Amino acid sequence: MTIGYTTGVYDLFHMGHLNLLKNAKGMCDKLIVGVTVDELVAYKGKQAMIPFDERVEIVRACRYVDSAIPQYDMDKLAMCKKLGASILFVGDDWYGTEKWNKYEEEFAKEGIKIVYFPYTKSVSSTKIREALRKVRGADLMDLK
Repeated sequence: MTIGYTTGVYDLFHMGHLNLLKNAKGMCDKLIVGVTVDELVAYKGKQAMIPFDERVEIVRACRYVDSAIPQYDMDKLAMCKKLGASILFVGDDWYGTEKWNKYEEEFAKEGIKIVYFPYTKSVSSTKIREALRKVRGADLMDLK
């Protein structure tokens, strides 16, 4: 059985999220998704519009997801090892960066492959948030 793992905030769930999960599920037998907890989102200098408890339930409801779990830290290698995942799925916006080139070496030593999927350029939670700011004005000005 091939286990795949991916992570994300999954705030304002959109087609880009769905595309990633659908493509990932097509490459593994079991897809486990780490949903970033609110505290880790804040650590990254952001704020989710949707609380963790609701975001994780939305991801769990997706038919391509076999299991959705909390992501408490950024150590994807440790989590892949813990879950027995042989594939990590990420967006291609990370591809070729110095950081991810090092990750690829570390993951390969553990027999874990990193698969990069094309980032859905037409949509993102940031773009949705910006559109909401324009429509609602000051009501959302405090969102990051």
